[in-house]
Formats: sequence, structure tokens, C-alpha cells
Amino acid sequence: MDLAELTALLTPDGLRLLDATGGIRTTSDAAAAVSRLRAAGHSPDLVSAVVGQARLRVKAQAKFGDFADRMLFTRAGLEQATRLSVAARHAGRYRDAGFARVADLGCGIGGDALGLAALGIEVDAVDADEVTAAIAAYNLAPFGEQVHVHHGTAEAFDTSTVDAVWLDPARRTAGHTETTRVGAGEWSPPLDWVFDLATRLPAGIKLGPAFDRTELPEHAEAQWISVDGATIELVVWTGALARDGIRRAALVTRGQTTHELTAASDAADEPVRELGEFVHEPDGAVIRARLIGDAARQLEAGMLAPGIAYLTGDAAVTSPFVSTFRVRERLPSDVKALAKALRERDIGTLEIKKRGVDVDPAVLRTKLKLKGAASATLLMTRVGSKRLTLLADRVN
Repeated sequence: MDLAELTALLTPDGLRLLDATGGIRTTSDAAAAVSRLRAAGHSPDLVSAVVGQARLRVKAQAKFGDFADRMLFTRAGLEQATRLSVAARHAGRYRDAGFARVADLGCGIGGDALGLAALGIEVDAVDADEVTAAIAAYNLAPFGEQVHVHHGTAEAFDTSTVDAVWLDPARRTAGHTETTRVGAGEWSPPLDWVFDLATRLPAGIKLGPAFDRTELPEHAEAQWISVDGATIELVVWTGALARDGIRRAALVTRGQTTHELTAASDAADEPVRELGEFVHEPDGAVIRARLIGDAARQLEAGMLAPGIAYLTGDAAVTSPFVSTFRVRERLPSDVKALAKALRERDIGTLEIKKRGVDVDPAVLRTKLKLKGAASATLLMTRVGSKRLTLLADRVN
């Protein structure tokens, strides 16, 4: 969305038209809406804005639920926004620390500021992009004077007026639609500036989950977060926002339940052991936090192979921090022999999981030509120089 489209949309008539248009889910629906709205005499800028927002509101429901129906978005802003449920959990740290006023530096469309404001915290939301700041102001308007939206850079904001900061550095090129990733030196604000500020004020810093661990501040808490199996972010907490004695954490959310594994440092792996009755695959947040060993000890399990994030054991236990599979049998790794074995077992529905082997599950599925009434999981990995292919049933 450009400034002309936003200006056309941010009028009583424009917003009423958006609400009346409702959600648009497909390209054909979008084309039909454009034709209908243009025939009704609406300007090209308004039509473009309404149709674009109607489509984004549908996509935003995954992150914002019913709130999406009263929000505005840019495509890039929605992609980079924190899920509202996760933002609320982050905001809880600021509330529990007793902070009354927080600056959200690089607020984007305002997702994290929403979480803070909803807990009664006064928020200064700052964004360097004019259109994005205007959209944040719209999304945060229900909170009135509790939220102050500023169009400007994070570096220019006077942080002496706040108790703590939340920072989500822009890790992509500027723009509202298609963007590309850039190096840490080109982030906005720059990573060095972000980490320096975090030594002077309590801070939460949102980063990508694959962020280079060697760059993590020594005395900060690093918390990796996954939602329904997808590892979505790393948050670095400093000052009073970092929990005593915790430097590594894996927060795992599945559906409506959340569990957390924490430690004072990276956990040592358990020794490698022979294949047992069960194989456990640690959640991505657990792997990123390097807490696989702690998860293994909870399960009375060991490593299936050195450097491979599969655990194995005989205890019939599982946990929220792993996906557990009961092993049926070993199968051949050769594709033709594997396909024959699956046909003999009437396997037509197959979940394919792999670690440590160069296999494309989509390509393999095509080659296997699956037919049958039964279902199973295929686990493919290596132990030393040998491939290991296991037929298993998912427990959780």
C-alpha cells in the first residue's frame, strides 16, 4: 500500500467500504471485487486499497484472530508481525517487571504494541516508514492516549522517557510488498546500536530463530519460540526482563497449551545408544536452544547418532518438547526396495521425516507411488556412514 492508497482508504467512506467488502480469499474473488467496485465509481486508489486490505485481513487471521477484521496491514508488515498470542506473552514480562511505559522501536503495524497496551502499559510506538506508522496509529487508536505513535527512527527517539524497550529490527529491505533479507550491518536500527541500547535499558529484542549464537550478548537470556511446530523467533531479554539463572529457553506452544524448557546454559547431550522402541524428534525451539540433552533426560532416552537431532529409548513416555514415534521395523533405504516394502504393508498415507540425509520428501513420495489403506511415518536418518530407514507410528 502506498501513501495515495492509504489516504483514499482512511476516510469514513473508505473504511465503511472496506468493512462492507468483507474478506477476499482468492485471486478470482479479488478480480471480481475490483470490477464491481470500479463499476460503482470508486477511484483506482481506493479500489486497490480496499481489495488489498480485504485479502490481507483474511491472511492476518492466523496471527491476529478476530482482531484482524478491524486492523490495517501492509504485506511486509503482516509477514514480519508477531502473533498476537505471542506478543501478549512478551508483554507479560514487562507488566510483571513493573514497567509502566515502554517504547516499541520499530513497531511495524503495531502487533507488539497491541500486546503491551492490552495489559495497561503506556506505549511509545515508533516506525521509520510513514505509511507503516500511519497504519500502526490506526490499529492502536482504540487505546487512545495510552499509546503514542511516532513517525521517526529508533535512534532518534528519546529513550529517557521510558522504563524499557522492545526492539524488532527490520531485517529486510524497505518496502510494503516484496522485500529481501539484508545483513545485520544493514538492519534498521543496526544490530550494534540495538545491543548497546540493551545494556542501558531493559530490553526485549526480536530476532530470527537462526540468528548466529556467537553474536548473543553474554549475560542475556535467549528464548527460542515455536508455535504448532514452526520455530518462529528468538527473543533476547536483558536487564530486569531476563530471568535469574536462565540463559537458554525453549518456549513451545501447541494449540492452546504452552510449555517451556529452561536452563542456565546449553545442555550437554546424552550419550548415543542403540535404537530403542521409540524415536523422539525434539521441537525446533529445543534444538535451537541446544537443550536436546535436557529433553532426553526427561524421556530416559539417548542420542540415536552423533550430531543428529533424534533421540531414542524404550520408555513409553513423551513430552511437549518432542514428537514421539513408536518404531515398527527397519526398512530398506533403496527406493525400489522401500516402495515394494510399503506396498506389501498396504501403506498409502505416509508422513516422511528426515534428518542428516540428502532426501527431498516430496520427490521421494512421487517415486514411492503410494497406494493402500494404511498410514504410517517414515523416519530417515543416518548412523555413522549408514542410512537408517524406520517405519513408525506417531504417538504425539
